Amino acid sequence: MTKRELIEEVVRHQSHLRPRDVEALVGAVFTTLSEALARGERIEIRGFGSFIVKKRNAREGLNPKTGETVAVAAKRVPFFKAGKELKLRVDGKADDDDGLAASEES
Repeated sequence: MTKRELIEEVVRHQSHLRPRDVEALVGAVFTTLSEALARGERIEIRGFGSFIVKKRNAREGLNPKTGETVAVAAKRVPFFKAGKELKLRVDGKADDDDGLAASEES
């Protein structure tokens, strides 16, 4: 799903909201999350997962074209860990509002 598709999906489910308002809201959420990660903060969204910043140490790598050894600098990278509820939902085992999800698959 792209950012545009996310905006369209929210507008479909929340028809009282204007598309430009949803676009601004989605943009603000992504900006806020990005800025928090840039500051090294942890973000936890209950039922969905958490975002953290991991530090990668400097190392030596290989140039795939030449096979030459190159120095790779230390860096910080974003990392996402899915929450339990998200894992269950993706696996098709989450309880839906109607309680039929697990029984329909059997």
